[in-house]
Amino acid sequence: MGSLPHVVEDCGGVVQLFSDGTIYRSKDIGFPMPIINDESVLFKDCLFDKTYNLHLRLYKPTSISLSSPTKKLSIILYLHGGGFCVGTREWPNCHNCCLKLASGLNALVVAPDYRLAPEHRLPAAMEDGLSALQWLQAQVLSDKGDAWVNGGKVDYDQVFVLGDSSGGNIAHHLAVQIGVGSTRLAPVRVRGYILLAPFFGGVARTKSEEGPSEQLLNLEILDRYVNTL
Repeated sequence: MGSLPHVVEDCGGVVQLFSDGTIYRSKDIGFPMPIINDESVLFKDCLFDKTYNLHLRLYKPTSISLSSPTKKLSIILYLHGGGFCVGTREWPNCHNCCLKLASGLNALVVAPDYRLAPEHRLPAAMEDGLSALQWLQAQVLSDKGDAWVNGGKVDYDQVFVLGDSSGGNIAHHLAVQIGVGSTRLAPVRVRGYILLAPFFGGVARTKSEEGPSEQLLNLEILDRYVNTL
């Protein structure tokens, strides 16, 4: 009889890789924050990739800014963080951030999930970021597209990609692949990229990696994450 599956890689108990290739990913991250109930923003979930069963969450302010009532909503593609191994649009910090972006910037926020490592190694996450933009393009071009996107109140010529941590890494690669103002996704046009504490790793240590380690994300844990990508 063979031995029972055992843990061969443990990333702080959040992600564990077993000897038989199975993955355990904790759903109890213990966020010390409640989910904001902001009635100034509506949100809903949509399937954007049937092949990988990936969903995104749309956030729409309930009213247009009084300072410019005729102005259409710009679009923000929000890419969550999580070291490429964990994370979802449903995390309280991600959800709350998207609510504030939608209401504060008077924008339609599109927050997609993406495939996670180690089951799906890079560049899967980058491909899914592009897939979310292509979904947006399809909604605009289709007569049966989502009404929140092609209902005439959204300026799809003003799209901005915002990525947090590993999402910032994805945003960087989308910038390299698509660029600024490209007509590749026409009529959707990305005008800028915002990287919030982007997560990058390589063979050589960066200056920030050589500095003091955080308690949760120390170099040992980060190296284990990178090895799974």
